[in-house]
Amino acid sequence: MKKLNLDKGGAPRQQADAHEETITTAQGTPISDDQNSLTAGPRGPVLLEDQIMREKIFHFDHERIPERVVHARGYGVHGHFELTRAIPEFSCADIFQREGEKTPVFTRFSTVAGSKGSPDLARDVRGFAVKFYTNEGNWDLVGNNMPVFFIQDAMKFPDLVHSVKPAPDRAFPQAQSAHDNFWDFISLSPEAVHMTLWTMSDRAIPRSLRFMEGFGVHTFRLVNGEGKSHFVKFHWKPKQGLQSVVWNEALKINGADPDFHRRDMWNAIDAGDFPQWDLGIQVFDDDFADEFEFDILDATKLIPEEQVPVQIIGTMTLDNNVDNFFAETEQVAFCTQNIVRGIDFTNDPLLQGRNFSYLDTQTKRLGGPNFTHIPVNAPKCPVHHFQQDGHMAMRNPKGRANYEPNSWGEEGGPRENPEIGFASYPERVQGGKQRTRSETFADHYSQARQFWISQTATEQDHIAAAYTFELSKCQHERIRLRMLSHLMNVHDDLAQAVAKGLGVTDLPDAAKPARKPITDLPASDALSILKNGPESFAGRKLGLYITDGADAGLVNEIEAEFTGAGATVAIVAPQIFGAKLSDGTTKPADEKIDGGPSVLFDAVALVFSEEAGSEMANDKPSQDFLSDAFAHAKFIAWTDAAMPLIEAVGISDKIDDGMLKIDGENVSDFLRACEKLRFWDRNMS
Repeated sequence: MKKLNLDKGGAPRQQADAHEETITTAQGTPISDDQNSLTAGPRGPVLLEDQIMREKIFHFDHERIPERVVHARGYGVHGHFELTRAIPEFSCADIFQREGEKTPVFTRFSTVAGSKGSPDLARDVRGFAVKFYTNEGNWDLVGNNMPVFFIQDAMKFPDLVHSVKPAPDRAFPQAQSAHDNFWDFISLSPEAVHMTLWTMSDRAIPRSLRFMEGFGVHTFRLVNGEGKSHFVKFHWKPKQGLQSVVWNEALKINGADPDFHRRDMWNAIDAGDFPQWDLGIQVFDDDFADEFEFDILDATKLIPEEQVPVQIIGTMTLDNNVDNFFAETEQVAFCTQNIVRGIDFTNDPLLQGRNFSYLDTQTKRLGGPNFTHIPVNAPKCPVHHFQQDGHMAMRNPKGRANYEPNSWGEEGGPRENPEIGFASYPERVQGGKQRTRSETFADHYSQARQFWISQTATEQDHIAAAYTFELSKCQHERIRLRMLSHLMNVHDDLAQAVAKGLGVTDLPDAAKPARKPITDLPASDALSILKNGPESFAGRKLGLYITDGADAGLVNEIEAEFTGAGATVAIVAPQIFGAKLSDGTTKPADEKIDGGPSVLFDAVALVFSEEAGSEMANDKPSQDFLSDAFAHAKFIAWTDAAMPLIEAVGISDKIDDGMLKIDGENVSDFLRACEKLRFWDRNMS
C-alpha cells in the first residue's frame, strides 16, 4: 500500500513518486495538495479564488441529473416554528425577537448515501433540513441527525461520497457503507473515525423520523443589534423522545415496508399526532473557544452539553403533509448560504465549501437560477431586486429600470438599506494564502472515545456489532486491519470486541495519531439514546394480534388503554377481514399476519381464543411474529391461549419480566411496562 503520512493538521497525504501518476485538475494542471482548501491562514476563511476546490466540487455537484447526488431519498413536511424565548441579547434576527410569534417552515428529512428508490432503514446519516420563511428572508438550517461529520474540509466531500456510493465499475452496493471502498477511504482518513462511532451506533437506524435529534453541525455566529458576536451551535430536541431500532429489525423492516419512515410520518400527521422539536442553542464566546480542548471550527468535533448547556428558545411543529411530493419535497432547494441578518458564518472550511456547493447543486438540479420562483422555495416576505430572465423565470422586474444606481426616482426600483440590510460580522482576517490543515484540527480520537464511554452497555454492544458486520463485508484484510488500528486509539474494549467478531487474533499496532488523544474526557449522557428515552409510549404503535373468539372485553380494553395514552393500536389477524370476537362483533384488521410482522410495532400483544391457540402455534408467520418480537427485546403481552405458540417458538422457558401474561386486571401494568420501549435485560442475559 502507498505510504500514508499525516500533515501537522492530521490530514492524510499520499504523494506521487516516479512510478505514479500525478493528480491534476480537469485542465491538466498538477495539484500539489488534494486534501485542503486554500485559506487565509491555517484557521482563516476559504478563499473564493481557490480554483482547484471550486472545480472539484463543481464537477461533483453536476454528476447526477436530476436526482440529488446525496440526500436523494427524502421526505418533506410543512409546519411552523414558535419562538418561546426572545434572544435580542444574542441576535438581531427578526425571527428571534417576539415570543409567541409563529414562522412557517418546511422540513425535509433524508438519507444520505442511497438513491431515491432505496429503503428508509438503511444504516446512514439522516439529513435534517429546515427552511424558515422569516419576515426578512429565508433561513435554511441544513443539518443532520448527528452533530459531527466525516471530514473537516469540503475539498474531501466528493471523495467521501464517491467512496460510499455504488462502485463505478459494478454499480453496487446501493445505500450501504459495508464495502471495501468506503472503509478503505475511512481507514485512510483518521478525521472520520469519530463520525463512524455515530454511524455505527443506533443513531444511524432511527425508529422514526419523529424520534431523532437534529443538529446544525457547524459553529455559526449570532450577531446582536450592537454588532456583538457570539458563537452558536443549533440543536433540535424531539419532544417525542429518542428511539432507534436494532440492526436485524432494520433489515426486516426494509423488506416488510421500505417506506416505513415515510408512512410513519404521513400517518402521524394525518391522525393529528403532530411531531414537535424544541430548538436549542449552545452559545459561547471567544474565551470559551480559546480554552476549549478542540477547535470550534472543526466539524468532526462537538461541544458536550455538560460544558455548554443547550438553551431552548422555541418549538417546531410539523402539522401539514405536502399536497404534491414532486412539487414540494423533490423541488425544495436548501442552501447553507441562506442566512438572515443576525446569523452569520464562521471560517469552518466544511461550511465554507458547502456555501458554494449547495447553490451550484440547486442551480443544476432545478434547471437554472430561478429556483426561488418555485413556491416551496419562494420567500413569504416581499422580494425586490433587478435579477431577470433565465430558465423558467416566473416574474421579472417591472418598469424601465433593471439596474442601479439609476435616476428614475420612485420608479427606479429597490435601493440598498444599511439600517436593516444584511451585514457580515467584521471579523479580522489575515494570513498568507496557503493549502494547509490547522494543527488545531489534528486530534481525531479523543471525542470518539468520549462517545464510546458515554453509551450504555447495550449501545456499546450494538456499535461493536455494527463495526463487525460492516468490516466483515470488506474483502481485503488490509482494510479490516487498518480500521482496527484506528479503533485501538478509541478504546481497547471496542477494538477487542470487533477483532473477536472478525476472528482477528493478533491485533495490529495502533495507528500513529497526528496528536496524542485525550483519554480522560468525561462521559456525556446527552450522547446516549437510551439515557434519553421518552419514558412514554405516546406516539408509538402496539401490534394487537387477535383471532376469532378472542375475549372482546380484553381486546377493547387494550385498545382503549393504549389509544388513551397517545399510542396507536394496529389490529393484526389471520385474515385481513379481521376477527369475530367473543361477543359476536367483528374487529376489522389493519394487517394480515404475514403482511404485518412484529418489526412494524413497538410492542405486541397476543389475544387468542382457546380454539385458535394451537392453530397459531403451527403457523410460520405467527411464529416469526413472536420470535422476532422476543429477539428484538420488545414487550410482549399474552393470554393463556397463546402458550402453544410460545412453546412452538421455543421460549416457554425464557419468559421474563418483559413478557406479561395479560387479563382484564393488568392492562395498565402492560402499558406502563411498554413506556420503557425495550426490555434490554433480555438481550444482556
